[in-house]
Amino acid sequence: MIEGLQRFPLTRHDDERGWFAEFARASSLPKPIRQVNLSFSRQGVVRGLHYHERGQDDVFLCLTGMVRVVVLDLTTGEAFSEDIGDDNPMAIYVPGIHAHGYEALTDAHVAYLVTEEYDPSDPDEHGVCWADPRVKHLWSVSEPILSARDVAACRESA
Repeated sequence: MIEGLQRFPLTRHDDERGWFAEFARASSLPKPIRQVNLSFSRQGVVRGLHYHERGQDDVFLCLTGMVRVVVLDLTTGEAFSEDIGDDNPMAIYVPGIHAHGYEALTDAHVAYLVTEEYDPSDPDEHGVCWADPRVKHLWSVSEPILSARDVAACRESA
């Protein structure tokens, strides 16, 4: 397993109203959460791979749908992936020094809990192409929907 990466299985308690699950306790996380972001992605979107040199860590939680989280250890080349969401209630903690991202396997809402606040005047955002040979085989799509930033990461690595 990639150093520092943690998996947090969510235990769902079901009843006639639906279900409840404890997501995380501050005491179980290596760093405190400082910002929470929410995204919606349509099926076929790949977001990433991104990494943070100054140490922002991310916790990924798929709120609805299914996503495939992909992580690349930039030092060792080791790769990790796991499908999380409706069919696998799990949160994934990723040290930001590792390149990370996800593919929307279905339309999906994802919460990102991060350990640093985003500073638009000095962003700590770096990219690795989604099609890097160390991870390309982990995605289910061969032509993902990408942001301009993620397309640029591919051009820079070509």
